[in-house]
Amino acid sequence: MTHSPMRINTLIVDATDPERLATFWSELLGRPIVARMGPYVWLRREDGLGLGFQQTAEPKSSKNRMHFDVTSPDPAVEQQRVEMLGGRRLEQYAGGGFLVMADPEGNEFCIIPEGPLEIDDMGRANYLV
Repeated sequence: MTHSPMRINTLIVDATDPERLATFWSELLGRPIVARMGPYVWLRREDGLGLGFQQTAEPKSSKNRMHFDVTSPDPAVEQQRVEMLGGRRLEQYAGGGFLVMADPEGNEFCIIPEGPLEIDDMGRANYLV
């Protein structure tokens, strides 16, 4: 039997307040909330990828092992919008040259410029001039 490669269908983010987190990401990504089922709040599926937020009792306690990279033509402008929506910049990562932000529950994500991104041999970027 031949196996087809698997693909990522949906990303699920644990949240102590899934409604609040879904609202933040909905505003940031321009994806409306489309469903609420049990402990889940779902954003509209785009480009084949679903994004959901699952109620959990435990708050985030350490650095994410996986994070989102979101693109923008102007990361600095988006930083301001993220902060207005309740997120914050994580200054401890500034030395890497990436704009690392956290959502209202502390989940890390990067805002990177659209198009090619130059990264040096140490994994650092330098687009925040």
